Amino acid sequence: MSQQQQPKSPTLLQVIGSVLAAAFGVQSNRNRERDFQTGSWKAYLIVGVIGTVFFILIVYGIVKLVLSSAGV
Repeated sequence: MSQQQQPKSPTLLQVIGSVLAAAFGVQSNRNRERDFQTGSWKAYLIVGVIGTVFFILIVYGIVKLVLSSAGV
């Protein structure tokens, strides 16, 4: 009897990489297929929300730094 191997679900680093690649629009077809076949949508949602919050905080910090440097 041949046993079919189940594909492994992506690791946390692979999920983060996939979310970042998708955010920039450069996700490879192979990784996209892996994500849709074996990934949990919850993991991608959580990583996406956390990444969005970090992005907003970074932009906010840069704006505050620039405004304080300008004396505003």
